[in-house]
This record gives sequence, structure tokens and C-alpha cells, in this order.
Amino acid sequence: MFEFAWPWVFVLAPLPWVLRLLLPPADSGESALNVSFLAELEGLAGRRARANLPAWRQQTPFALLWLLLLCAAARPEWVGEPQPLPTSGRDLLLAVDVSGSMDYADMQWEEEDVSRLTLVKHLMGDFIDGRRGDRIGLILFGSQAYVQAPLTFDRQTVHTWLDEALIGIAGKNTAIGDAIGLAVKRLRQRPADSRVLVLVTDGANTGGEIDPLTAARLAAEEKVKVYTIGIGADPQQGDVLGILGLNPSMDLDEPTLTAIAEQTGGRYFRARNSKELAQIEETLDSLEPVSQRASQARPTYALYSWPLAGALLLSLALVCRVLWPNALQQRPQWLRRRP
Repeated sequence: MFEFAWPWVFVLAPLPWVLRLLLPPADSGESALNVSFLAELEGLAGRRARANLPAWRQQTPFALLWLLLLCAAARPEWVGEPQPLPTSGRDLLLAVDVSGSMDYADMQWEEEDVSRLTLVKHLMGDFIDGRRGDRIGLILFGSQAYVQAPLTFDRQTVHTWLDEALIGIAGKNTAIGDAIGLAVKRLRQRPADSRVLVLVTDGANTGGEIDPLTAARLAAEEKVKVYTIGIGADPQQGDVLGILGLNPSMDLDEPTLTAIAEQTGGRYFRARNSKELAQIEETLDSLEPVSQRASQARPTYALYSWPLAGALLLSLALVCRVLWPNALQQRPQWLRRRP
């Protein structure tokens, strides 16, 4: 089907004639002479004088040129038949704790001690890259929760923003309830069978305005499935903390995280090291994608080049018509036709 993308451009069609009526006539400053002996002058000059064309014939090429330019500006295009674009997958938000405790270096990555957040960046970054067909979003939370990346198919950008997350960027406390509430707000407009939140934290709720269990009830009402991951190592034998009887994960509120997952139909996972976190990633990857309603797109083919090329050729023809008589006048004397 042929159509113009911007048909309102044709409103400008009468603009040249309106300007001609409103603007004062141009004065060339040259005087004109009417003579009765035109034939004698033509004989002396060796060429015939050009007769003035009617006004409508003089204006026709320029009117056609103006209409061709308007047609090109209106973006003519050929629109094809609607083509279905099936999509599958889920809308998955990843909420990552960036509070001060996530800087604790009790994790191992490639035989090196790394912080909890660094391990999350390594393994959850791979998790993001593997979610082909899913819309992925990123929430960072500390004392408050912020959307770092909205739901998008651009997994590489979400991965980059996760790698650039800094400890304390959202505050030093842990607002688990606010993170869940923000995720519910972002997911509630999506299909009900595809709303998933993966929440990673190493502590208990110590900030924010929403209680985590209250936020979990809201998530359950909106059919948002929440998978919670508690990260933090257990005390090891021979370790200084183990000798002193201290637990590096003592702040982790596992009962609350378990209750959140059960209330929303998800699961709670415990990540004490990189191996367990990798297994959790594989478990989450095993979730089957949910088919969504297929969208449609109509292929379009731009045709503006045709009227634009016509306007260019017509402009060249008008220029040649103006310059050709002058070129004839400048020919050598011996080339001119004699009477």
C-alpha cells in the first residue's frame, strides 16, 4: 500500500504564490524599450528575438519542481503486509544489594579472595548474557532502591551496568522491601505469567520504607515470582573468624528471604561460595520461557528518492535553458549564423 508518512507537508503547496502576493515586486533596475522595427534589429543582430511566453507557461516548470520537492519531503513509502514477530521468554529483573557489607572479601574467584559484589558481577553477569529472548532489567539497592537498567533485550548494556555498580552507591543500609516494591511496580504492566525477580543480598532489611513481607504479599498479588539468593561464607576451620567464633554471614536474614520466596512461588538459595552461586545460576537458567503474545510489524520501503531525483533533473533542465542562450551569444563571430 502506498502512503505518505507526513502528508501534512502538502499544506505548504501554496506558499510560493502567497509570498509572491505579499512581497513587493522585484525591480531589476533596467529600463525596457519598445520598438516598432524589431525585424531590422533582428537582421542586424543575426538572431531572432525571443517572444515572451504566457505567465502560466513560465511558472509551470517551477510549480512542478516545487511539487516534486513537497512529495519528497512528505516521505512517500510503500507499506507491506503485516508480518508476525513472535516473542518468547520472561520479564526478569535482577535486584542486587550494593550496601557496605557486600564489600566483605569472603568469596573465592579463580583462587583469589574477592568481595561478595565482585563474585556476583562475575557469575550473574554470565547469567544475564545467557538469558536469550528474555527482557532483563537491573535494580541496585542499599538504603534506597534504584532502577539502573529498565527491562530491555539489550543484555550487553545490562551486563555493563552491573559491572559498573559500586559499593555504597545507593547507601550503606539494606532496603529489601523497597527493592521488591520497585520491581513489582516495573513488572505489573507485563504479562502475568512472565514476571520474575531475582534478589541477591547478604543481610537483613535495615532500611527503606516497606517491610519485606508486606512487599512479598504485594508481589504475590501481582503474580511476581521472587527468587531470593543469600550470599555470604560460613566460618571456616583455621580461619581467624572461625577461631573467634564469628560468622561472616551472621547478618543474613534467611528466614525472611525464605518466607519471601515461598509466598511468591519462588525459591530461596544459599550461596556460600562461587560453586554454589554457579549452581544457582544453572537452576535459574532451567526455567522454561513463557510464550507471549506475538507482535506485528509492517515492512516499509522509502520512495522519496524518486521525486527527489525528478526535482534534480528538472532543476538541471531549467538551468540549461537559462544558460544556453547566453552561451550562444558568447560564440565566436565566425560561428554565428549570418543573415
